[in-house]
Amino acid sequence: MRDDAGGAVAADGLPGMRYRRLPELLDRDGDHHLLPLVCDVRRAEPHRLRRDGIVENMGRAFRKLLQTEPYLFTGGVYDPLGAQIAERVGMTSVYLSGYSMALAQGWPDMGFLTQTEVTRIASMVASAVSIPIIADADDGYGNALSTIRTVQEYVKTGVAGIHLEDQRFPKRCGHIAGKTVVSLEEALGKYRAAVDTRDRLDPDFVIVARTDAYGAVGGSLEEAIRRGRAYADAGVDLVWCELSNASREPAVAFARAMRETHPRLPLAFNYSSSFRWHADPNPFTFRELGELGYKFIFITLFAAHAATYAMWNAMEELVRDQEQAQWRLEKTKVGHPTESHHVMARVAHFQDLEKRYIPGTEERIKASHGFDDARMH
Repeated sequence: MRDDAGGAVAADGLPGMRYRRLPELLDRDGDHHLLPLVCDVRRAEPHRLRRDGIVENMGRAFRKLLQTEPYLFTGGVYDPLGAQIAERVGMTSVYLSGYSMALAQGWPDMGFLTQTEVTRIASMVASAVSIPIIADADDGYGNALSTIRTVQEYVKTGVAGIHLEDQRFPKRCGHIAGKTVVSLEEALGKYRAAVDTRDRLDPDFVIVARTDAYGAVGGSLEEAIRRGRAYADAGVDLVWCELSNASREPAVAFARAMRETHPRLPLAFNYSSSFRWHADPNPFTFRELGELGYKFIFITLFAAHAATYAMWNAMEELVRDQEQAQWRLEKTKVGHPTESHHVMARVAHFQDLEKRYIPGTEERIKASHGFDDARMH
């Protein structure tokens, strides 16, 4: 059958069908986080439903933000809950951090996680929010052919785009000593493979090229500039030079050099959690970076640092004060948006779905104890 706008709609609503307007699927608060990823049957374009009921391609949404905003900034997350919080507080995009994902699994960012593991996480995060996500795809998990599959798998997750780096395996966080980079020729082959795959599957999917040449063994700023320009010529959408500290000089020099040859190319900037920005005598502001051409700015481990700080302190208090730590935590959270884990998990929304689709749900809820939005709020 077909919808009012002429798009094909399957009776079973399976992925692969194209939906144009689905306002009836919005819940009473206009929340759309639970709606399924829908794809163009002709390609594999990831879409999300906006609050106005319009299905939008996430790569296209990210590109619009780049074009209309002086700069974008966001904090890195590592799971669906963190992404949902970012969206709810007003972030317009989110960064899915490779280091944060590794740390959350108990590993350092030194090439331990596989493509299968990170794309699984990316898929869950993308399903949880309706804002564009740029995800860490490391080095593409192999050679140029591996990169083709990596792009294919990430397109299917529903993220807006990915970044790929030119490190040699085993890759590592750009701020862990010992990193090396592949030859320019090998890197260009991988970026061309990524771009060709993007163009075939979803031309709006965003490819960010990251060069680690500045801080690598035998590296230099000149080499990073040479690579950045070459990667731009290969057709990537943004270029990112991984810097080694918070110093202004290399960031300014890289941006100016890129602007000389590619004046319209947006740059990405890692406002790295590895640096001590607060101790720098003259740290960059986001506005300054935007004026230099760094249009996508992200604090890679922001959520991880915020979460580990809070959890460490809370667990210490629990060890020391036992039940009183829980009492204090409850009092601290009174009136805060995170006060109820049931509300954070949108239990009321799922209960509404239960009432709609599962016979006897309303009677069971009324006849039992536990969270019920109608009775507790």
